[in-house]
Amino acid sequence: SFDDRNIRWQTLAGIDHLHYWVLSVDEDAKIVDVIFKFASNEQIILHRHKALNHTLVLQGEHRLYHADGSIKDVRPVGRYTVTPPDVDTHREGGGDGQDVIVHFSIRGSDGLLYELLDDAQKVVGTLSFDDIRNLLKAQHTG
Repeated sequence: SFDDRNIRWQTLAGIDHLHYWVLSVDEDAKIVDVIFKFASNEQIILHRHKALNHTLVLQGEHRLYHADGSIKDVRPVGRYTVTPPDVDTHREGGGDGQDVIVHFSIRGSDGLLYELLDDAQKVVGTLSFDDIRNLLKAQHTG
């Protein structure tokens, strides 16, 4: 399994079952690289990707769920996926018995990256390029 003992996982207020570590923010290329850890047998908040996402599963089983909670996709270790923006709303989580760790390379936008939604699919929050840049800065000061 992926050895994450030296990663100082961070959390986002209001988003349960998710930890993150920002790897880099490339302002010129408009690329954000982040590793996310999703809790085993849990689902994070409903959301929509607003930018191109490249993902690579580093540990565990990456599960994606439709808005109604049914399984949309199961991605094993080593699966590399490219997802265009605005595909659909979904939740993500880890598989049985092990948290999943996924590298996300979010590309091509210096604006809105994610919309966070309630169960009625109304926007309740957002994550932008600037937000991720600020999270990276906070990692270095905290």
